Amino acid sequence: MVPLHEWLLFVGAALLITLSPGPNMMYLLSRSLCQGRRAGVISLFGVIAAFFVHIFATALGLSALFVAVPLAYELLRWAGAAYLLYLAWQALRPGGRSPFEARGLPQDPPGRLFFMGFVTNLLNPKIAVFYLSIFPQFVSTAHGSVFVQSIVLGLTQLAISFSFNLAIVLSAATLARWFVHNPRWLAVQQYFMGFVLAALAVRLAAEQRRAG
Repeated sequence: MVPLHEWLLFVGAALLITLSPGPNMMYLLSRSLCQGRRAGVISLFGVIAAFFVHIFATALGLSALFVAVPLAYELLRWAGAAYLLYLAWQALRPGGRSPFEARGLPQDPPGRLFFMGFVTNLLNPKIAVFYLSIFPQFVSTAHGSVFVQSIVLGLTQLAISFSFNLAIVLSAATLARWFVHNPRWLAVQQYFMGFVLAALAVRLAAEQRRAG
């Protein structure tokens, strides 16, 4: 089983990834602002369904990967650190677009809303890199079944993502109006997120391989 302190570190990492703007957040915000909360919630259920695909694919893959290809751990670690630095740059770079600026979207029926949410998350590069590069750093054969650890951590990440994105969907219009009238706070959030992501990237790059 995953030790408590490792689980808490994972919660922090998963929360940071969830908070950083990406395709899921952009789509859910835009859908909620253009078509209302109900459309946003239906889209969110599609996003969550795709998370189960990521979770089980990662759990099955890591169980074989850690045994067969030890070098893959190092490659994934450096790839994850590089991606975190990329996210930090996206948050800090001048002229970055706020996710609260909605894109124009057509009115879609519930089935299409669910499907588009599913596809958006299934093909989301941020989530794919998280599960392939960052996620494995919190799994160790020394703590028991890699499959069980992966499921526990995956469900933890899913719960964090669902809770945060549901709050975003339900308060999208209010948040968008608030940031329009308080642009300074949006800048503060972006800089804070950028520096925290950069610090997490440094920690990931410096971490040594865990004993198997």
